[in-house]
Amino acid sequence: MKSKKLAIASLSVSLVLGIGIPLARAEMVNGEVRKVDEAAGKVTLKHGPIKSLDMEEPMTMVFRVQDPAILKQIKVGDKVQFEAERAAAGITITKMQKGK
Repeated sequence: MKSKKLAIASLSVSLVLGIGIPLARAEMVNGEVRKVDEAAGKVTLKHGPIKSLDMEEPMTMVFRVQDPAILKQIKVGDKVQFEAERAAAGITITKMQKGK
């Protein structure tokens, strides 16, 4: 009985600490800037599939940005690479860099 309680306690601690559980990572996605809306903190991108968000088809959509400074570094027509995650406010770009 003690070994069962110890096993359950160990498993609980492992789950809380995330030991042995791979984290889902956002992938870098290629896109093209179609519109920049600094006032709203949003950008419209034409982009490829985003498998980490279950978006299997290329599309054009509006994203919120986690850091509004991102919007000052891009302009319409720029090729970019970005990471996006689901957030309470909607799908949000967490990282962006100019593409090559």
